[in-house]
Amino acid sequence: MFWFDAVLLGVLEGLTEFLPVSSTGHLILLGAWLGHQSEAAKTLDIVIQLGAVLAVVVYFRERLAATARGIFRRDPDSLRLALALAVAFVPAAVVGLLFHKAIKAYLFGPGPVAVALIAGGLLMIGVESARRRRPDQGAPRLEDVTLRRALAIGVAQCFSLWPGASRSMATIVGGQLSGLSTAAAAEFSFLLAIPTLGAATVFDLAQNGRALLEAPGGAAALVIGLAVSFAVALLVIAVFLRYLKRYGLAPFGWYRIALGTVVVWLWFASRTAPVDVGAAAAEPAPRGDVAAAEDGLARADDHPSRP
Repeated sequence: MFWFDAVLLGVLEGLTEFLPVSSTGHLILLGAWLGHQSEAAKTLDIVIQLGAVLAVVVYFRERLAATARGIFRRDPDSLRLALALAVAFVPAAVVGLLFHKAIKAYLFGPGPVAVALIAGGLLMIGVESARRRRPDQGAPRLEDVTLRRALAIGVAQCFSLWPGASRSMATIVGGQLSGLSTAAAAEFSFLLAIPTLGAATVFDLAQNGRALLEAPGGAAALVIGLAVSFAVALLVIAVFLRYLKRYGLAPFGWYRIALGTVVVWLWFASRTAPVDVGAAAAEPAPRGDVAAAEDGLARADDHPSRP
């Protein structure tokens, strides 16, 4: 894995982690285009999220510090927020632990990602359309996240385990449907990223970290990817919060549908295109060819146990 690949992955992770467009789905699609199909590459797609987690910690450092001080002083608002984050974290943690291997074996491919992108886009547009017809835009404060709302957001976060669904989309929409404003749901979603993505990163690094570090250029790719994703995500968080207050989620829904449609077309084209067996045996497709990468992933989908 080359350092330039790691820079591309870091930029894409930082741009998409907190936007409701699925960072994992975008990383899988970019990895397919770059020809990354190894277990080490899949692990990097997950571990690189740690850079974005650190960006959240830095951006919300004052609120996190105030919450920590409030917990020691047994401040009701601080205790409620900490408990809400714990309640929202548990459902996805349990489901992810149970189905981790199956998710990586069967859902890390362009086809499943495209389905999730389109379905999530339609959901976001539908929710935004319904909200515009209501005068009440939801509870505006982070302190309004009750335990019932936190549980609803946690259950919604389980759907983000399907690559392409988007953790940000699932938790923000879950918060909206539970009665929060878009801004409050987004802020809670960012804070929830700390335990959720942090746990996913540590778990996958413990399971497959050696494969990543022993791969050619793996250690350097990890460091570069983390640094780039941290810097880009730190810029994205503030811009995204301001954007949501003005425009909502619908533009991202249309983007998801457009991207998912293109991926479906490329995926089906790669599976149905006629192949000259003799020519293919004599001259393999170049590594950077998009169709070749898609076809390689399609064959991997047919044999999930193949590395």
